Amino acid sequence: MPLHFFFDAIEPAEFCIPRTNLGAVMLAAMKLPRLKTILLAPIYLFAAFYLLLAIANIFDNEMAPEASAGIAPVSEIAIFGASGTAGDGILKAALADPDIKRIHVITRRSTPRIDDGVAAGKVEMTKHMDYLDYEAVLAQLTDVEAVFWALGTSSIGMDEEKYGMIHVDFPAAFVQQWLPVTGGRDVAFQYISSSDISEDSSAMWAREKVRAEKTLFELADSTNLTVVAWRPDYIGPTEEEAHLGQDMLYWFFAPVRAAVRAQQIGESMLEVTARGAQFETGDKLSTGAIIRYSDAYRRRRDGVN
Repeated sequence: MPLHFFFDAIEPAEFCIPRTNLGAVMLAAMKLPRLKTILLAPIYLFAAFYLLLAIANIFDNEMAPEASAGIAPVSEIAIFGASGTAGDGILKAALADPDIKRIHVITRRSTPRIDDGVAAGKVEMTKHMDYLDYEAVLAQLTDVEAVFWALGTSSIGMDEEKYGMIHVDFPAAFVQQWLPVTGGRDVAFQYISSSDISEDSSAMWAREKVRAEKTLFELADSTNLTVVAWRPDYIGPTEEEAHLGQDMLYWFFAPVRAAVRAQQIGESMLEVTARGAQFETGDKLSTGAIIRYSDAYRRRRDGVN
């Protein structure tokens, strides 16, 4: 129940004290509004801070920098985790991109969007179960120019060892096995990490995400591979997949640039990959950068300078 309803309900009762206790009545009358102010102050402060951030973002016209080395769109990519929220958005963006000719989807299960892509002839889906051994899929990935890794799971109810295997060992094993078949071509690995992570975090998942980034960066060192880490805040599903609660979360965080749609991540990844040498292994892109590169991608696709 909202706090003001609570206080409005109890205030009259406070003044039903007998007249013989006039001092207590006056004390209550003095303290109660003060208590209400104290309890509501954090809410008022948060609302003011939120409003200031939202207004600042409305007037923030910062755009992604010009592509220093030109644009070279890729034509063949692979997506891991396309059945999840982020992966579905990446797949949606890739399916809509006319420069992408073939999308390899490595997954444990299909989805309506994956099925539609297969039916359209643009997606080649491979069901794969062992994410520590990729020998069965390497032959079809020799010409892939970029891998978009959105495979992951919630840390709720999961121990550190299993969580680390999924978020660190799975992508690391892929990179180690994929690199030798790339033929020395310049290739990219776009890894979805998370915001607010650090090595000394008290949260297991935050430490493991950092370990994943460092492991992948080290594997790419002195190779033909560029690894970029993506650190979004809240990821909202694509508009057609989001339920009411997810939409409410997205629209709450979006005005302060703490949320992106999954499709925006895909568009940003396509833009960053196309810019090639402008990015290097170890780069980390936050929510604000994702929004800017998604906007740049859409302007380029629409022919807007």
